[in-house]
Amino acid sequence: MFEIVKVENKKTARMFLDVAHVIYRDDPNWICPLDDIIEGIFNPEKNKYFENGDAYRWILRDENNKLIGRIAAFYNKDKALKYDPPAGGVGFFDCIHSQEAADLLFDTAKTWLELHGMGAMDGPINFGENDNYWGLLVEGFTPPAFGMNYNPPYYKDLFESYGFRSFFEQESKHLDITKPFPDRFWKIAKWVMSRNSYRFEHFRKSQLKKYAADIVQIYNEAWVQHEHFSPLTLEKVLKGFNEAKPFIIEDFIWFAYQGDTPVGFLVMLPDMNQLFKLFNGKLTLWNKIRFLLMKRSKRINRSRITILGVTPKHQGKGVESAIFWHLQDPLIKRRPHYNEIEISWVGDFNSKMQATLEAMGANPGKIHVTYRKLFDEKKGFKKASKIV
Repeated sequence: MFEIVKVENKKTARMFLDVAHVIYRDDPNWICPLDDIIEGIFNPEKNKYFENGDAYRWILRDENNKLIGRIAAFYNKDKALKYDPPAGGVGFFDCIHSQEAADLLFDTAKTWLELHGMGAMDGPINFGENDNYWGLLVEGFTPPAFGMNYNPPYYKDLFESYGFRSFFEQESKHLDITKPFPDRFWKIAKWVMSRNSYRFEHFRKSQLKKYAADIVQIYNEAWVQHEHFSPLTLEKVLKGFNEAKPFIIEDFIWFAYQGDTPVGFLVMLPDMNQLFKLFNGKLTLWNKIRFLLMKRSKRINRSRITILGVTPKHQGKGVESAIFWHLQDPLIKRRPHYNEIEISWVGDFNSKMQATLEAMGANPGKIHVTYRKLFDEKKGFKKASKIV
C-alpha cells in the first residue's frame, strides 16, 4: 500500500522538499523554510556534524504514487555517546494523518539508526544545533518564527502512539514591547548598572572575531553542567555569524562584561520569516532582490531571541535584566514599528531562565516537545535532568 523511497539523487531530494507542500497546502500558518537551508543540513560539505556521524532521508508514497510523508534520521557520535543507550535523532518529519504511514516512517528511521549502533532516537530534532528546527509543536499553532518548527496538531498523536515519550518541554514566550516591563524588572536593571561593576556593549561586525570568541567563552562556561552540553568552537560561531550576516542588526546583539571578562550575552535577530513566507522556499535571484529591498522596510515588526546566557558566577545578579534594558533604544526609539519579541526557547530543565521570563512579564507563546523513543524499553526511560 505504501512505498518507502530513499533520497539518493536530485530528483528524490526535490521530492523530499515537496512533501511539505503537500501536507501544508491548506494551512495558512505554515511558512516554508528556505530550500537551500534544508538541503545544506544534509550536505556533508556544509554540515560539520557529518565529520563524526551520518544522515539519511526517505520519502513515502501511496499506491497512486502520491507523496504522503518524509523523515530524516541522523546521528553524531560526539552527541550520541553522551547517553546510555546512545541516542540518534529523527527530524524533518511530515506525514498525512495516518498512524500506519507514520509508523512505517518511524520504523525505517529506527532500523537505520539501530544499524549504526543507536539504542534510542530523539525527535523531531535537527542534525545540528538546537536553536533551529527542534521539537514538536504542541501548543501555539501560529505562524512560526524563523528557524522554529511548525506542524499540524495531529503529529502529537502520531509520535506518542508510536511510543515516543516527552524527554523535555521547550517553552517560547512572546513579549509585547508596546507595553511597559514590570517596574521591579527595570529597578533590578538600573541597580546593576549603577554599581559600575558591569559594562555593556552591542555587537559590531567590524569586530566579529572578538565577539565570537566572547560567545564561546561564555557559552562553554554557562552550559557545561547541561546534560546535552557540547563545547562550542570559534569556527562554529564564526560560521553562524557569517550565515546570518544578511539578517544581523548590530544593536540587537548585546554583551555584558566585568572589566574585560565577558560574562553574558544575548542574540536577537529580526524574524525573517515575515519576508520568507512570500518566497515559498525559493531564494531565486528575484527573491534575493526582493529581500534586500524589503528588509529596509517596516514589514518586519517582530524579532526572535535565539540565545541568552550568563556565566554561573554572575547568574542571579540581574545581568539578564540589564541586558534587556539595553534593548530599549534599539527597539522602542530607533525601530518603533517593532511590537513583539519571541524568546525561544527555554527548556523545562532550566528553572533559572524560566524564572527570568516570568519576571519580565512575557506571555505564553508556544510549547514544543522533544521526544525520545527507546528501542529497548527495559533500559528504563529518564527525562532530561535539571540544570542546577
